[in-house]
Amino acid sequence: MEERVMELFDAKRFSELKELLLEQMPADIALLFEEIEEHERPRFFRVMPKELASEVFALLDSDLQEELICAFSDSEIKAVMDELYMDDAVDVIEEMPASVAKRILRQADSATRSIINRLLAYPEDSAGSIMTTEYVDLKRKMTVAEAFDRIRKIGLDSETVYTCYVTDSRRKLIGIVTVRELLLASLDSLIGDIMETNVIHANTMDDKESVANLFERYDFLALPVVDNEGRLVGIVTVDDAIDVLQEAATEDMEIMAAITPSEKPYFKTGVFKTFIVRIPWLMLLMISATFTGIIIGAFESNLAENAVYGIALTCFMPMIMGTAGNSGSQSSVTIIRALSLGEVRYRDIFRIIWKELRVATLCGLALGAVNIGKVLLVDNLILGRAYSMPVILVISITLFATVVFAKFIGCSLPIVAKRMGFDPAIMASPLITTIVDALSLILYFQIAVMVLGI
Repeated sequence: MEERVMELFDAKRFSELKELLLEQMPADIALLFEEIEEHERPRFFRVMPKELASEVFALLDSDLQEELICAFSDSEIKAVMDELYMDDAVDVIEEMPASVAKRILRQADSATRSIINRLLAYPEDSAGSIMTTEYVDLKRKMTVAEAFDRIRKIGLDSETVYTCYVTDSRRKLIGIVTVRELLLASLDSLIGDIMETNVIHANTMDDKESVANLFERYDFLALPVVDNEGRLVGIVTVDDAIDVLQEAATEDMEIMAAITPSEKPYFKTGVFKTFIVRIPWLMLLMISATFTGIIIGAFESNLAENAVYGIALTCFMPMIMGTAGNSGSQSSVTIIRALSLGEVRYRDIFRIIWKELRVATLCGLALGAVNIGKVLLVDNLILGRAYSMPVILVISITLFATVVFAKFIGCSLPIVAKRMGFDPAIMASPLITTIVDALSLILYFQIAVMVLGI
C-alpha cells in the first residue's frame, strides 16, 4: 500500500490517491508521514478529504503536527481543529509551543475556546484532563423514538453514540442507556423505564490512571465524568484510557530501570537529553554502592588474617550479591505490577509478606542445597579447588538467609512506598538491589565469623 500511495503522489494523480486513502485506516496513513519528505507533507495532507485529514492529524506525532500547523493558513487550521474531537484538540494544544497554541486558539469560536480553556485548566493527571465534552445526553421522559432523533441530531459530533447518558434538568447524571437497549425496546418506551441507574462514574479530579483501570476492570467503552455537584461534564473513552495505561506502564518500566521518565519517543530524544534522564540515578546508585565497599573494608582485616578462608569467601561474593539482588527484584517487580493492577493493597501487606517468606524459604533451601552439590562436584572435583566443608556451609547458609531477607525487603518496600504516597516503581530493581547487596554482605561476613571464627 505504501509504495502505491507514494507512486500516485509522486505522479500527482491526486484523485486516485484520494480514493486509495479513503480505503485505508487513519493510523496507517499517519505512519506514512514519517516516510514523506518534510516539504511535501503539507501537500500530501491537503489531498485527503477533510474528515479523514483531521483523524490522521490527531494521530500524528506532536512534532509533525507542529510542522503542519506552521505550514497551514489560518483557514486550514480552523478546518482541521473544527473536525477534531475536543479531547484531541486539547491534546494538540498542550503539545504545542505557546505561540503556536495561541494561533490555534485564535481560529476557534468563543464557545469552543471556552471549553478548551476549561479542559486545559484541569490538573495534568486528572480525569478532567483526558475527557471530552462531546457525548449524547438524553432525558428520562424521552421516548425511544425521540432518543433516536436526538442521536441522529448530535451523534455526528459525538465521540461515541453507543452509550448515551441520561441527565436531569440540572445536568446531574441519573442513568445510562445503550443503543442496543434502545434498539430492543419499543419506540414508545420511556428512557426512564429502560435506563440503568447504577452508574459507575469518575470525578473530574480523580487520578487518570485510576480511571483508566476502571476500563480494564469493567470492560467499558466510555466512562462518564461528573463534577463535585454530580453534574455530567464529559466522558473518557477507551482509546484515551489505553493511552494512559500505556504511558503509566512505560513510566514504571523507566523508573524500575533507574531512568527518569521521558515523554518523547526514543528517536525523538536527543543524546544529551537521554544522558540527563539517565545520569541522576546512576550517580545516586554509584554513591549508594559505596556502602558495600565500606562493609568489605570493615571485614578486610579478618579476611587478611585468615588468608585461606579470605580468598575462598571473596570468590563467592559476586554470587551472593547477585542472588540477593535477583531475589529482591523478583518480589519487587511482582508486587509493583500487582499494585498497579489493583490486585493488592496496603491492607494485604502481612498476607504478602507471609507468602513471600514461604516462597523465599523454598528458594533458599533449593539454592543452598544445589550450591553444596555444585561446589563439591564442579569447583572441587572438576576445577581442582579445595573448598572446605565449613566454607561451603557458610556460603549455603548465607544464600538461604539473603534470599529470605531480599524477598522480604522486595515485597514490603513497594507497598510501604505506595502507602507514603510515592511511586512504588522507585523501589524496583536498582534501589532494592543496592539495599540487599549491602545486607547480603553483612549477613555473609557475620555468618562467616560465627562458623569459621575469622
